[in-house]
Amino acid sequence: MAAIGPSLRPARMWPGDVVKVGAVGLRTRPMRAFLSALGIAIGIAAMVAVVGISSSSRADLDRTLASLGTNLLKVSPGQTLTGDEAQLPNESEAMVARIAPVRTVSAIGLIDEAKVYRNSKIDEAETGGIATYAARTGLREAIGARLRAGTWLNEATSTYPATVLGSAAAEKLGISQAGPATQVVIGGELFTVVGILEPAPLAEELNSAALVGWPVAKSELGFDGHPTTVFTRSDDASVEAVRSVLGATANPEAPNEVEVSRPSDALAARQAADEALTGLLLGLGAVALLVGGVGVANTMVISVLERRSEIGLRRSLGATKGQIRTQFLAESLLLSALGGAGGALIGSLVTGGYAIYQGWPIIIPAWAVLGGIGATLAIGALAGLYPAVRASRLSPTEALATT
Repeated sequence: MAAIGPSLRPARMWPGDVVKVGAVGLRTRPMRAFLSALGIAIGIAAMVAVVGISSSSRADLDRTLASLGTNLLKVSPGQTLTGDEAQLPNESEAMVARIAPVRTVSAIGLIDEAKVYRNSKIDEAETGGIATYAARTGLREAIGARLRAGTWLNEATSTYPATVLGSAAAEKLGISQAGPATQVVIGGELFTVVGILEPAPLAEELNSAALVGWPVAKSELGFDGHPTTVFTRSDDASVEAVRSVLGATANPEAPNEVEVSRPSDALAARQAADEALTGLLLGLGAVALLVGGVGVANTMVISVLERRSEIGLRRSLGATKGQIRTQFLAESLLLSALGGAGGALIGSLVTGGYAIYQGWPIIIPAWAVLGGIGATLAIGALAGLYPAVRASRLSPTEALATT
């Protein structure tokens, strides 16, 4: 028996041909294709928007909880065996900075004899309870303090008679503005008020304090250089581990004479909120994808039923079962891709608009966008597989008989 010649073999479909054939159903029924893609897009947009809005909300929550000191630890001197007040070594701040998970370290040092007055005419007994602290330039970042007026201490002003007042100290001194013309008396010396802080909830002792630079505190106010509180911020996951070694690191010779604060309860609340939101996102995303898959399957089944005559005609003209199957599977994937891409765009826009309205940071996880489109294609392939197989099994005579 003679071999079948090349002219009798079915034509091979290249990727470009597959896309063109798969797009036939979308072009000939644009309204149905649009509505079907819209249904998929709504599902994906809902998933992306829910994930994006929840992520943005979580970022805002994390920012709020961070301001409450979830990862802030304080090291301060305790008492000696004889009951006297202990002292942290001058090098404690530098030693704590060597702990690997610690991201930020700063310190303050109380200057007992440096009393604060509005001017030199005030009676020495009327201190108003305002304390003076030597402060590192990185203190504001470590405790998350905000300025009400003026500027914070820097490398230059730390060496000169300049001070930043806490919120309560400024009120007691009757000072509302900072600048070269505003001065107070600290330890008998005139200091220029360069800044005023907002209330600092993480370091309340600073609200009723005057803060001066570490170098000028040593040169002008007799500061001995011993810190009275060392502030550290660490990675959230490492807070407990850091806390366990802080005492021995800050004062290796007498770790029992060091007090270390416990982590904030807000850290546990933050971790619980993250776990709850993650579970919620996964559940809502799965529901949205399921809805989109059902929409694709429904559309493709109806498309096969309506196009039986087209399938029969193509089979009569030589199209193989595999080519019919490929055509409807490609159509399902194109429909899913259009809906997925459109939904990702809509969901991203909704997330951005809502986050801006709420004043949140805009967070749209890449995994939500790419995962949504990828999952839509996978579900579209599964949803279109049965209609594609069903279409390929129709014989030409059976399909044309329904015309």
